[in-house]
Amino acid sequence: MGNALVDIMIPIEGDNILELLALPKGSMQLVDIDRSNAVLDALKSYQKSHSAGGSAANTIHGLAMLGAKTGYIGVVGEDELGGYFVRDLIKAGVDPLMVHSRQETGRAVALVTPDSERTFATFLGAAIELSPEHLTSGMFKGYSFFHIEGYLVQNHELILRAVELAKENGLLVSLDMASYNVVEANREFLHDIIVKYVDILFANEEEALAFTGHVPENAVHEISKFVEIAVVKTGGNGSLVKTNAEYCEIGVIPVQPIDTTGAGDLYASGFLFGLSKGLPIQVCGELGALLAGNVIEFMGSKMTEERWEKIRGEVLNS
Repeated sequence: MGNALVDIMIPIEGDNILELLALPKGSMQLVDIDRSNAVLDALKSYQKSHSAGGSAANTIHGLAMLGAKTGYIGVVGEDELGGYFVRDLIKAGVDPLMVHSRQETGRAVALVTPDSERTFATFLGAAIELSPEHLTSGMFKGYSFFHIEGYLVQNHELILRAVELAKENGLLVSLDMASYNVVEANREFLHDIIVKYVDILFANEEEALAFTGHVPENAVHEISKFVEIAVVKTGGNGSLVKTNAEYCEIGVIPVQPIDTTGAGDLYASGFLFGLSKGLPIQVCGELGALLAGNVIEFMGSKMTEERWEKIRGEVLNS
């Protein structure tokens, strides 16, 4: 379940553009439609590419491409971008459990600097209309895991209802913290939800610091006090995974990075796929690293079918 957004990827030449647009590098800033249009207008001469996105949608797309049975809950508008988003899910094999709105489909303008870092100006649009009333118990039946993106935690009632339904139907709950500024603004609520409902938690080092006040090596141990599986992603240094029984340090695969968009989301795809197959935690982390490493060789969060065929072959041999 997540914010159904279409990513608009724009490579830029340096940090000065981010400063001019008042967008803190590496952050996800929520903007209204006027600000979103202003950012696009300021960059109208730049090359752009589109892909169906949003953190949870990227993760579920990756799981579907690996062959997992998947579904996705979100809201899109009755417009061109909304149709594009739903078609992209169906093409990957995801069951679209969508709500449709008269509001414009949400979009995330992603500015990518030469160091492959991305900064988002996100207009949520229709995505923000997802409410507890849209959720039914039937949406959760037949699944083993329920994955939520952290961007939704600002809607406390929605998150609470969703995790309650997930637990009523026997699902393991997986949460990706998604952005350090979202964590900082919702730390108390996040803590309560994590302690009571979350089984698997993904965070990058900035999010882990915002949540625990600790560097990654200490943060993963702190987080593991609250969940069954704690994962702290450390970018080019890999990831740290901690359960009650074991601790793993996962490396990265050699790549030629172009854009880090979707790396954390696809890491979750690989990790959760490994869990769904009952693989050891170390192997789950390695599958996460495999997908994350591959996606950063592409602009945006989607890879070619040829690359997916190669990945599926490597996964089968893991």
